[in-house]
Amino acid sequence: MSGITKEEFCRRFKARMIAINGERFADGRNVAEYADDAVWGYWDTDWQRDQGPEACADADKEERGEEDE
Repeated sequence: MSGITKEEFCRRFKARMIAINGERFADGRNVAEYADDAVWGYWDTDWQRDQGPEACADADKEERGEEDE
């Protein structure tokens, strides 16, 4: 995903995380706060950053599986 800024990546990652998870996970954790922490692992890894923020958010949810449902 060429040309995306760090700020834009973070904004879109957080927006997608909230869109697919809601404001809070089932265990009560705040999704926006989680996204603020989790995004850096995706941004710092070239191949994940290249997938785009929405794909990274979708993969994050899939990785967590049913733990938050």
